[in-house]
Amino acid sequence: MARRAYAVTGWPWRALAYLLTTGIPMAGAVLLLAPAAAVWAFVPSAGPGIGERVALAVLGAALPAVAAPPLAPALARLERLRLRLVDSRPLGPAFRAPAAPGLAAWARARYADGAAWRALAYLLLLVTVVAPAGLALLTFLLTVAGLLVSPFLSYGDGERLALGFAEVSGRGQAVPYAVLGVVLLAAVPYLLGLAAGAQGALARTLLGPGGRLRAELVEVARSRARLVDAFEAERRRIERDLHDGAQQRLLSLSLRLGLARHALDAGSEAGRTVAEAHEEAKLLMAELRELVRGIHPRVLTDRGLAAALEELGDRCPLPVTVRADLAVRPPAGVESAAYFAVAEALNNAVKHSGARAVLITARLARGILVVEVTDDGRGGAEPGRGSGLTGLADRVAVVDGRMFLSSPAGGPTVVRVELPCPSE
Repeated sequence: MARRAYAVTGWPWRALAYLLTTGIPMAGAVLLLAPAAAVWAFVPSAGPGIGERVALAVLGAALPAVAAPPLAPALARLERLRLRLVDSRPLGPAFRAPAAPGLAAWARARYADGAAWRALAYLLLLVTVVAPAGLALLTFLLTVAGLLVSPFLSYGDGERLALGFAEVSGRGQAVPYAVLGVVLLAAVPYLLGLAAGAQGALARTLLGPGGRLRAELVEVARSRARLVDAFEAERRRIERDLHDGAQQRLLSLSLRLGLARHALDAGSEAGRTVAEAHEEAKLLMAELRELVRGIHPRVLTDRGLAAALEELGDRCPLPVTVRADLAVRPPAGVESAAYFAVAEALNNAVKHSGARAVLITARLARGILVVEVTDDGRGGAEPGRGSGLTGLADRVAVVDGRMFLSSPAGGPTVVRVELPCPSE
């Protein structure tokens, strides 16, 4: 409806078709609710006893509650077909299939499924809300039609014509109302679209997957959180095993090679071989130290995010300024996500930006950890160019965070990461 040419497209006609075919499910709703209405009609004359009236009222409410769940899937299929007139998005399955053959399994699948009861609510709304709204819309359309044709109607001597809210006695008096009808006619396509869109949204809300889909999304979010926690625990275990196991053994080996190197003649063959082995051991120590730090930096666990960012800046080949204002430590998962996001952003700045300096800021604001990495490089960073920004965004999304990128041509490039921090 926001398109400029909406009124001259086929969408108003599709909206009109959708509204007109509403009579099909509405007729089904009337047939479903008619027995209940007949029972309720006898409630006032049921006699002086309050028990009889209550029993009739309960029976009237039970009739549609018993009949609706078996009919709900057929209603949903019909509404899916009708909804295609105004909404091309697919409507996922809403009803559960019976877990096993047999009447008992079928009854459990129907009567224990919230989708069936939402379908009953949809039928009630069709009768109590949609029908009166449709009647008001029809009255408006007939009024507009009457205003448009009023100058062309025949008038007898002294005869007056009622136009709903006014009366005219001649064609001359009817012309201004016809002009008003033309003005109102321009609003008809939008009114049809609004009514059809509201009814379509109601159908999609009540007849779609609804609560089951939300429950599945909640379970997916919880399982993702469990996977993230398990991954972080495994990362720390590997870091601890490498630091306390392989790294310590390699350090011991390097010390022994150093002692052997000093004990042997530097010009002898054995001395040269031991010296080469000693240098290789020291290089391997450095590589292992970088590997351990990349898996999970010990300073992040021991001293927190601010100290870890300072160490990250010290190891960067570019001049890095760190401004961290963290009154409290964020949760471990948030700290880890922020640290590795900054590490990836620094890596991108070193490799791709041509920057001469980098500024890192970190602060807590209203339960959100905000980390920004700004470089004075050439700019023009795009996630689709293999710069690692897509992976950075994915890493942040794991902990329900958001990443923002500003990188105009000529710079500067700003990577902003916002991570929810409920402990703040």
